[in-house]
Amino acid sequence: MKPVLPALNIGAAYVRVSTDDQTELSPDAQLRVILDAAKDDGFVIPKEYIFMEKKGISGRKADNRPEFQKMISLAKSQSPAPFKRLYLWKFSRFARNQDESTFYKGVLRKKCGVEIKSVSEPIAEGMFGRLIETIIEWFDEYYSINLSGEVLRGMKEKAIRHGYQIPPCLGYDALGGGKPYIINEREYAVAEFIHTYYHDGHDLSSVARECNLRGYRTKRGNLFERRTIDRMLRNKFYIGIVEWNGMEFQGTHEVRNPILSVFKENQLRLEQEYRPLKRREVSSCRHWLSGLLVCGTCGASLAVNTAGGKAKRSDFFQCWRYAKGFHTGSCSISVSKAESIVLMSLKQVLDTGRIEFEYIKKTAEKQNDEISSVEHALNRLALKELRIRDSYENGIDTLEEYSQSKERLKAEKECLTERLKELEANKKSGTASISVQKETIMINIRSAYELIADPDVSYEVKGTALRRIIRKIVYVRPENRFEFYYYV
Repeated sequence: MKPVLPALNIGAAYVRVSTDDQTELSPDAQLRVILDAAKDDGFVIPKEYIFMEKKGISGRKADNRPEFQKMISLAKSQSPAPFKRLYLWKFSRFARNQDESTFYKGVLRKKCGVEIKSVSEPIAEGMFGRLIETIIEWFDEYYSINLSGEVLRGMKEKAIRHGYQIPPCLGYDALGGGKPYIINEREYAVAEFIHTYYHDGHDLSSVARECNLRGYRTKRGNLFERRTIDRMLRNKFYIGIVEWNGMEFQGTHEVRNPILSVFKENQLRLEQEYRPLKRREVSSCRHWLSGLLVCGTCGASLAVNTAGGKAKRSDFFQCWRYAKGFHTGSCSISVSKAESIVLMSLKQVLDTGRIEFEYIKKTAEKQNDEISSVEHALNRLALKELRIRDSYENGIDTLEEYSQSKERLKAEKECLTERLKELEANKKSGTASISVQKETIMINIRSAYELIADPDVSYEVKGTALRRIIRKIVYVRPENRFEFYYYV
């Protein structure tokens, strides 16, 4: 009879190194200390349970730490958690914000059953140990806040003394020590071109597009876009003024006449051409094709644009990368034409029954997310039903308006209910046969066609119905061709 081996104690390690503490160990040194401590405790830490942040990431906010969030998600992914103990070099590595530290430690300890151990700050178990741990957290948070205050005061004093501390813009290089920046001849030629080319009458997108065609790149080596050009044209550093945190002073760095001579006129033109955008809620849907229609040149989404001015041009879709100057070759198409082509394509599939589609198997997590999304949409419909009834009872809507709204919501509800049944059935049965898949997609196409053709159905419902059957629609403007990618 074979001996029964004891179960392994699985642990995890979280490592973070900030740039404000010169006395702490390097990431590799922290990990070595943690692995030695875990081994002494009889714990094994698998490679996939080692969570190491990139150097310099702050511990003030958990949302800004991807490895930390990955570790928390893993602990919550199953019950009990896949590891029993989380090892840290110091408690300050876990968080430097007491509220977040208390919250996430509570999640790990109470909900996941995970112990938390600092290898360099051993504390006793029980209430006294927790008290010491809390005191350490208070000190770490105070240290972090005090340090940021000291750094800010130092930077302010440096600005008062006319020290240079902002990142150098395109055309300049920093010397360090607060000294005035010097001109980078190669980069300055690009900055000079941008200011003069805009002054010659070209718009922001045209300037960005021309820069990219010439092979010019930003200070960080990226392509130029509309907003990059706008920021460069407004940057007062090119006329000798240094700005930092609301303060400004006349710098002593070199400035040259080609930019100085056009800067003021460029500012006047920028102000005249500026038009504040009509802000909308993030969750609102501008069009049911938004996100589905993509550019055949670069693969970016085509954004819907509301035409303005006296020309009364119809609304149109345009590649956002082209609009920002990333590439040449417009990819615009009127909204009405795009709508009619999509409807025509759906009707052709329904009439002929011929369709090629891709089967994409969804993970259990994605299936659950989609089910939750549909359930959420059904709950929202229930609220809408209450609102239209209240509007009718309070005399806001007529009986006819109430009946129309009720029928529209009923159609949306039936569509969502069928989708929910379908998702739950697929989750139970697993992969369906090709014939069943085709039958399902044909039903969904018919449902989508009927909803899209109905002018009373909201864009949000139309978009949801279309996304059930189409992954993307590629518009190749030079050939005036549409490519539909169906899936189930």
